[in-house]
Amino acid sequence: MLNTNTRTVFEPEHELFRDQVRKFLKQAAVPHLDRWEAEGIVDRDFWLACGEAGLLCPTVPEAYGGLGADYRYNAIIDEELSYIGCSAGVVLQSDVAVDYLVDYASQELRERWLPPMISGEAISAIAMTEPGTGSDLQGIKTTARRDGSDYIVNGSKTYITNGQHADIIIVVAKTSEEGGAKGTSLILVEADRPGFARGRNLDKIGQHAADTSELFFEDVRVPASNVLGEEHAGFRYLMERLPQERLSIAVCAQAAAQRALDEAVEYTKGRKAFGTTIFNMQNTRFSLAEMATGLQVGWAHLDWALSRHIRGELNAVEASAAKLYHSELQGKCCDAALQLFGGAGYMNEYMIARMWRDARVTRIFGGTSEIMKEIVGRSL
Repeated sequence: MLNTNTRTVFEPEHELFRDQVRKFLKQAAVPHLDRWEAEGIVDRDFWLACGEAGLLCPTVPEAYGGLGADYRYNAIIDEELSYIGCSAGVVLQSDVAVDYLVDYASQELRERWLPPMISGEAISAIAMTEPGTGSDLQGIKTTARRDGSDYIVNGSKTYITNGQHADIIIVVAKTSEEGGAKGTSLILVEADRPGFARGRNLDKIGQHAADTSELFFEDVRVPASNVLGEEHAGFRYLMERLPQERLSIAVCAQAAAQRALDEAVEYTKGRKAFGTTIFNMQNTRFSLAEMATGLQVGWAHLDWALSRHIRGELNAVEASAAKLYHSELQGKCCDAALQLFGGAGYMNEYMIARMWRDARVTRIFGGTSEIMKEIVGRSL
């Protein structure tokens, strides 16, 4: 269980909300985690249950059925999900995709899609990455050609979270022949439109319960009103929203790192060898001490970043630094914890094995650690 006694960013009402989230996940998620991992997807019933419990898109204004809450509520949900080892794509929906609709969509699209996203009846995805284009969003090949009052979308995407479940997909596409960032637009594509197809649910090294897919668009016709915000302004919108996405990754990474330490402490205190417990060996205590110290710094930094964000002050460099620090910390803690488990560490029946796999993925998605270093480095 996450210990929040020393946290500085949350108010009493946030902690009451955390208690509700924790109780909900204990009943609705924890009993199903192993099955979701094996099946490679989370039940849609879980999404509906999250919606009923008020755990989806809490920052959406009350006019559309949301709570109108601040981002700290998202952070609580993210932390609790990550701590139990659940990689359900609700974080993508609440922290990333929904804000594109709130901030840039037409009133008609907001009224149509925000309420079911909040209830869990509609699941969203955002399609940036392509088979030949990763972090370099300026190099995308997917096109949206204007045809009268419609756009015709052609192209393919990969590594798309919620790809198998998604009812709506925010597609990053080129709407003009201008190179680089120019001429990129965000277009909402409903999954029931002719020409849209899902590929396979990708077999990843970690985060198995998060359905991650290939998506294909072949002459998919959508109305021009499905463009989010201004035509050709998509790259700017992506840059505006990326800081929160990277902060949410940092939030999840920190909570997972804490769980790794907690698992290691519990296991080493109970495992005996050479006439004593593994915990009583000096090397074990040194390793745990390094993890605990990194986490202590991490929680202080995370609360600083969250405070900056809810005041609207967190910038792209700070968010990138947070993503870099906390995802790397997650990797270090999970690796050190796995080592302390010894032979048991490579048995999938132990949570630490799953956490170690998941941690390796965190350093890649949302911008690799190398990209984060480049962003921070350029700012110096």
